Amino acid sequence: MRVWLLAGSAFALLATGSPAFAAWDDWSISPLTGDVGDFAYSLGGQAHGTAFDANEPGHFDLPHATGAAQISASVQRDYDSGLSLALKGQFSIYHDHLSGDNYGSAFVAKAYLQAQTGLGRIDVGMNDGAGYALAITGPAVNGEVAIDNPKATLFIDPTTHRSFQRIFTLNSAVESSLNYAKVSYYTPRLFGVQLAMSFTPSEGKEFIPFLNNGPTVPNRQKYMWEGTASYSDTFGPVTVSAYGAIIVGHGEHKTPGHAGLTDWGFGAQADWEIDDDWKLSAGGAYREANTYTFNINDARTSGTTNSMHLSTVLSYGPWSLGGELGNGNADGSLGDPTIGAHAYTVDAGYTVNSNLQFTAGWQKLHYARSAGTFFNGAPAINMDAVFLHAVLNI
Repeated sequence: MRVWLLAGSAFALLATGSPAFAAWDDWSISPLTGDVGDFAYSLGGQAHGTAFDANEPGHFDLPHATGAAQISASVQRDYDSGLSLALKGQFSIYHDHLSGDNYGSAFVAKAYLQAQTGLGRIDVGMNDGAGYALAITGPAVNGEVAIDNPKATLFIDPTTHRSFQRIFTLNSAVESSLNYAKVSYYTPRLFGVQLAMSFTPSEGKEFIPFLNNGPTVPNRQKYMWEGTASYSDTFGPVTVSAYGAIIVGHGEHKTPGHAGLTDWGFGAQADWEIDDDWKLSAGGAYREANTYTFNINDARTSGTTNSMHLSTVLSYGPWSLGGELGNGNADGSLGDPTIGAHAYTVDAGYTVNSNLQFTAGWQKLHYARSAGTFFNGAPAINMDAVFLHAVLNI
């Protein structure tokens, strides 16, 4: 299976870049757009799928494919004064146990109002927080199959029949406020600097904040304040970007050993336009939170969870070659073990056009725990996989 997948991946990448497929550059699929009175609407989406062959010690009945699809919609009205008002949403229409979004893959992933003015932008509703929206974690050939906060995973836990990374997913972007209903404000970018803040009153996923306190569970978080600073500027052929963010929250119905939320991180990236064809990008990020394995309902008084990501991508026209390194640690306490994770990816991609991209590569995970065992009956496990990924954006 692995040999055939490697051969097929090489053929797919070479074939899409060959002269016989040059006409692929000429076609594209645009979002459905139109006007109704003073309002403009847009309907698009994304679908992605992955064929893979994974090696998991002690587990042989493995899947070989995964995928997901979502729809994005917006309705917008622009005024002569420069004010722009929009209603936007994102909806998950398909996912399996190994693919999905970073919000739990509920049908409604985002639903929010947006107001753009000359003094900045305001978002109200279910949407990303300022920290995640402006996060810089390093370049990737394809974000869906990246080792940092992936949307498509390649390893399954036979005891749960779900993604193995659910135990502890490496995620170097400050993201604890997820898509909980919130209010966010973004300043205009001046002299390369943009500031932003979000207020998330609870873990409620309602279109309007303050309507719901979220799940009725111990240690849930309320009154989450989020601040972010972002910088981007160009120096000759090099563009440098950086960000830093922090979220603090108030723990409600706390049990012994638990606390309010603290989540902070930073990241940077440099993009060097070598010439008209070649581009080299490199960057990384670090995140630390007092939540065990970044579970927002498990903020603790002792111990932290951290995630580090480093990556680089070399591009030549539509081709790209990349490498990633991820490392994370969740300190054990309250009877839970310390969990460490190390991950590596080497992949190559070909961008057919503005809609379609193929990526082929190899990914390796190493997990270890201070107590207990994984499904292989050992306190450590090494897994690797080869994959061919396709994504269609509309």
